[in-house]
Amino acid sequence: MSKYKEIKGFKVQTLATDTAASAVAGGAWASGGALTTGRNGLRGAGVSQTAVVVFGGNDGSTTGKTENYNGSSWSETTDLNTAKSNGLGVGTYTSALCTETGTNEKWNGSSWTELAELNTPRAEIGSFGTSTAALAIGNQNGSSGIVEQWNGSSWTEVGDLTTAMGSVCGFGTTSAGNAAGGYTGTVSATNNQIWDGSSWSEGSDLNQSRYFGGASGTSTLGLVFGGYKTQSPASQIANTESWDGTSFTEQADLSTARYVGAPAHNSTSSDALYAGGNPGNQSATEEWTAPSVFTKENLGQVYYNSGSNAFKVTRIVTVTGTWASGGNVNTGRGHGGGAGNSHSANLFFGGQTLGNITVALTENYNGTAWTEVGDLNQAQHYISGTGSSTAAIVAGGNRVTTPGGDNSVNAETWDGSSWTEIANLNLGRNGVALFGTQTSAIGVSGYSPAVSPNYATNVEQWNGSAWTEIAEVNYGRYGAAAAGTSVSAGLVFGGENSGMPAQQQNTELWNGSSWTETADMGTTRSWIWSGGTSTDALVSGGQPGSVNTEKFNGTSWTEVNNLATAREYAGGKCGTDTSSCMWVSGAATSPPTGKVTASEEWSEPSSQLNQTITVS
Repeated sequence: MSKYKEIKGFKVQTLATDTAASAVAGGAWASGGALTTGRNGLRGAGVSQTAVVVFGGNDGSTTGKTENYNGSSWSETTDLNTAKSNGLGVGTYTSALCTETGTNEKWNGSSWTELAELNTPRAEIGSFGTSTAALAIGNQNGSSGIVEQWNGSSWTEVGDLTTAMGSVCGFGTTSAGNAAGGYTGTVSATNNQIWDGSSWSEGSDLNQSRYFGGASGTSTLGLVFGGYKTQSPASQIANTESWDGTSFTEQADLSTARYVGAPAHNSTSSDALYAGGNPGNQSATEEWTAPSVFTKENLGQVYYNSGSNAFKVTRIVTVTGTWASGGNVNTGRGHGGGAGNSHSANLFFGGQTLGNITVALTENYNGTAWTEVGDLNQAQHYISGTGSSTAAIVAGGNRVTTPGGDNSVNAETWDGSSWTEIANLNLGRNGVALFGTQTSAIGVSGYSPAVSPNYATNVEQWNGSAWTEIAEVNYGRYGAAAAGTSVSAGLVFGGENSGMPAQQQNTELWNGSSWTETADMGTTRSWIWSGGTSTDALVSGGQPGSVNTEKFNGTSWTEVNNLATAREYAGGKCGTDTSSCMWVSGAATSPPTGKVTASEEWSEPSSQLNQTITVS
């Protein structure tokens, strides 16, 4: 009986090989802010619960109403050019696509623009992807399995569904995704059709049939929720299921059963949203939250391994890093820059000392003590750096005390003993986020009175001899952080902006040619320390007075062990991974004018232990 109690509630599967625990186990729905206009048939876009846009629908008649969500409340913004209901919705808060029947429109964060229409106009379309790379799946009443792919400018017919469906629940990307459930014209379906980038195949079915439901996530970690079922009794449902790349598992239900609401089509199943819907043109919003990475021991699904003829259960034990005291800098200061590969080889330069005096001071750390070395050529604060302790680069900054200041174009490189001035930035600014190396770097955003609004979206790339402007970020900000050791893969996050909210959680990924919004940080902040890569990043501290530390795994952020001392405007860096990092000096939060001299060292063992346990 004890064994029965331990496994009760788990779905037992028969598998030939061992599996892993569900990454969304233990998730739950919670109430969010109410829409300004209750409606059904609306669609949505966004990559987090704090930056969502929904559009269209029916509030008694078809509407083009568009609303923004900031994590707590909805506000109306510019309407669609053509009212739409039960169409397609994909993308982000600032770059979304809405398609239905004979119209196709793109959202840029403030207005809608009409684009090329579908080759086959239709409604009740399933979808997944982004505003520049999406699939439009099936048609009304499930009479056709037609699928069209959007490339940012036009639609092209690609492989049809294996089974014709309407109103499927779609999640994934144009290279790998799922069309779950749907309507055949007579009944709701449990079918799960899998897209591999060129063709469809049948996968493991949903546990609950449905159509007009919501979905979110990727082809290996997805979430399906709500919808309508035709089976007796026919009704709207609250059922939620997660997809692990192999099968669906039932999770905690929505608080309110509903269908034809607006999912945000998020990139992760650990952070989803569902707004509006029927019955009754609802205004309610629900937010799904679940840990995307386990930080303590968790039991996974019980299953039968047919290969070893044994019942088994999986668990994942994550071993996280810890902070320890490092040596004190000789001169405490804030707004300085950092570079380095580990906590035994780190560089800290520039900043403001007590009394807000801007300095050119540079200090080098050997794992035990800080030593003053060659000064910057230009005393500067509000600066960032990247590279190693023997080969670093700094760009932009502020040489005067007044916030906003003179917004420097200055850039310098460090060779292990001295700084050399190099070619200037094209746009003078401070609070630039830098990643890369001394000879190949990218400088992101920052504050500049030369652009409007002053929080620049400009991005410049350094090739060792000159700066060149490249694709802009979606969110302008200053005091942001960055991670990455290559100009082909980087990450920028946090910062300040006069928009919503002033302190940012927003995270954007760079793939060498464009920026994509991804999962937000868990803690809103600016002027933060960071390091690592686009798939293994660490962020800590920041304004306002945080001790919080988070890790990014390429998909989502997870909270790990806190700093010992709350501070902001600090320096430091990790190298090619997050196993050995530093947090240096900075401004104390009590009193706020104090300058911390202490440094802290982050050390990280092997990140994860996977275990499989045989159940007798």
